[in-house]
Amino acid sequence: MSKIPNDLVATFSIVGRDPETGELGIAVQSKFLGVGAVVPWAEAGVGAVATQSMANTTYGPEGLQLLKEGKSAQEAMDILVEKDPDKAMRQAGIVDANGGVATFTGDGCYDWAGGKTGENYAAQGNILVSEETASAMAKGFEEKPGEPLAEKLLHALKEGQKAGGDSRGMQSAALFIVKEKGGYAGLNDRMVDLRVDDHETPINELERIYRLHQLYFTRPEAEDIMDIDAEKREKLVRRFTQLGYLHDATDVTDETFYKALRSYIHSENFEEREQEQGKIDYKLYQFILMEQ
Repeated sequence: MSKIPNDLVATFSIVGRDPETGELGIAVQSKFLGVGAVVPWAEAGVGAVATQSMANTTYGPEGLQLLKEGKSAQEAMDILVEKDPDKAMRQAGIVDANGGVATFTGDGCYDWAGGKTGENYAAQGNILVSEETASAMAKGFEEKPGEPLAEKLLHALKEGQKAGGDSRGMQSAALFIVKEKGGYAGLNDRMVDLRVDDHETPINELERIYRLHQLYFTRPEAEDIMDIDAEKREKLVRRFTQLGYLHDATDVTDETFYKALRSYIHSENFEEREQEQGKIDYKLYQFILMEQ
């Protein structure tokens, strides 16, 4: 094999769609700094594009524009590749809003390089240990039916890494998912937009911050809303005293307790999980008690 260029986005990625929710997204890992700034592109109601190897970032916006014009994933891919003089070194994956998928690997990409497609997903990678990485991503996506798209993409990425992943190692990862009005407070379409730019175990770190994202950015399910009974209140009083939201755990009134709870929620940016007085979200309750 000839020497691999340092600026090559040697990576593995998966683009996917959730037919039930309309979510579209990408998960990616690479031995490359800040892969999330290069590979993933998506637009709600339109599609998702991953561009890698000797990445041509115009594939992102131009691919999405072609999908908006009514082209299928495969038609958009064919157009992008046909006009690219360096297509031999390109790799890309596309999923459209109808579930159409396409993957492309130029014949100049470094081994192992290739992709797999299935219902609502396309997985691809280059400079991989073996074909097993792409196969494992495909299987990982398929074996999580009914799970949210983010969970399916993360699982696929983890399975790809277990199967060998990028032969050069790990450095960065990203998860990008769009849905109409799926972003913070329903005011934009960026449902999940997370990056790990430089880390020894970027996929594990990506999953960690995704779990935090779900706590901070999503609203509680009805079944998670609990009454603050005497036992829960006692535990919260002790914890708020440790954290400095209360000064004395032995003399706490309703007024000082709920003031401390509101102060914690607003200071720590948990407004999406705030409840009426006397109630608390179970996931937030657990987080408060576990936070160190």
